[in-house]
Amino acid sequence: MSKVLIIGSGPAGVSAALYARRGGAEVTVLSKGLELSGLAKAEKIENYYGLAEPISGAELYARGIEGAKKIGVEFLEDELLSLMFNDDFTGFKVTGKAHVFEADAVIVATGASRQSLNVPGVKEFEGKGVSYCATCDAFFYRGKTVAVVGAGEYALHEAQSLLPHAAQVYMLTNGAALTAEVTADISVHTEKIAAIAGGERVAKVVFADGTELSLDGVFMALGTAGSTAIAKKIGAQLDGNRIKIDAHGATNVPGLFAAGDCTGGLLQVAKAVYQGAEAGLAAVKYLRGKNKPSH
Repeated sequence: MSKVLIIGSGPAGVSAALYARRGGAEVTVLSKGLELSGLAKAEKIENYYGLAEPISGAELYARGIEGAKKIGVEFLEDELLSLMFNDDFTGFKVTGKAHVFEADAVIVATGASRQSLNVPGVKEFEGKGVSYCATCDAFFYRGKTVAVVGAGEYALHEAQSLLPHAAQVYMLTNGAALTAEVTADISVHTEKIAAIAGGERVAKVVFADGTELSLDGVFMALGTAGSTAIAKKIGAQLDGNRIKIDAHGATNVPGLFAAGDCTGGLLQVAKAVYQGAEAGLAAVKYLRGKNKPSH
């Protein structure tokens, strides 16, 4: 049975799960859990088809998951760290903090966008030493000194991706408490960052206390891995901070689909449910074509 992995357990993700599962796929939904769901934070949902009275976002979220579980959809809570092709490029490998998944198709259905630093130098040096993808750009920093901005598992994962290439790797928490268990081969600075500076390319980070750290590159990995950053790393086209899809939720990467707030447009439950349905059906159609015997 073909495997579909859905990232996000909101209306778009659960809708996609329902349609992919009824289409015959084995479906797993990777979720950050109720507390981090945007829908769960909504006090009241109204003006929605089939609801005569307003309902809390948390209750609608729970009902959606309950319905998907009844038809065999599996839900797992984990923090997404990376999305890559598998070894023979026939499917995908998704790495979480606690799980590693293999999937034939992936549907991104989370509204989180990439986070960055609001300090001088970030925008100016994007593509000139400021990067959002360690896996993509590590090769260019062989034997050089780099830093990852972030304090959690996502930042640690990016730093570990750089270790085999760079001469020295730092983690800069920007004043936040370190929440990942960092190994001795990664140096940690906890000071607030005031600026990223250099000439034609990044040359250093300036901290709020006036001290400086000489660097060749700075990688942004604040918070958790956002959907746009994850999609970009595997080659999906973006339009600003949204994932670019066709009318059926397909990205330009075969087997990768997206639905919901991460694709932009109307940020409403009804739109997310519709897009999820389209993406779920499109994923099943893609898998049927992929598995069709050749003559």
